[in-house]
Amino acid sequence: MGRASKAEMAQHRADVVQATARLVRERGSAGVSVQDVMSEAGLTHGGFYKHFGSKDELIGIAATEAFDEVLVRLADAIAAPDGRAQVLQEYLSIEHRDDPGQGCACTALADDSIHAGPGSPIRTAYIEGVDKTLEAFRAFEPGTDTRRRAIADLATLVGAVTLARATSGTLLSEEILGTVLDELTERVSPA
Repeated sequence: MGRASKAEMAQHRADVVQATARLVRERGSAGVSVQDVMSEAGLTHGGFYKHFGSKDELIGIAATEAFDEVLVRLADAIAAPDGRAQVLQEYLSIEHRDDPGQGCACTALADDSIHAGPGSPIRTAYIEGVDKTLEAFRAFEPGTDTRRRAIADLATLVGAVTLARATSGTLLSEEILGTVLDELTERVSPA
């Protein structure tokens, strides 16, 4: 079997990062092995170190990828006339609750960041990702206190989805999502 071209190597690396970004949101970094991500990307375990120095390095890169995916969706929503309402509806949906692998990195990777040491790749990526997400949220509500409002909104959304996932399969889970959606929607558009 011949060696892969540079383009194939770049594609393999991208496939591994993308698979890891999904798996780490689903399982947390402790629940993802090098074998898992390489298999998910359709590659053998032996090729891992051609692409990454360590699992920690990959997890940090994958966390950045997970945040970048969210930021692209936020940019699209910001451009829409009802973008904030769209984000609230999607974020506080049963579909988002039940699909952490495609969901918000702020919610899915928080525990990993909490348990990572200062300066670790996952913690660094998480802090940078949350800050970029807050900046994107600021575009929804121009004004003097937009950063404070963005922090309050993001913290409320992350907390709601965390509680909804922790109580999934119960009426309480859906009640949490619905109540927070109503509260955040009413704040902007009072009846």
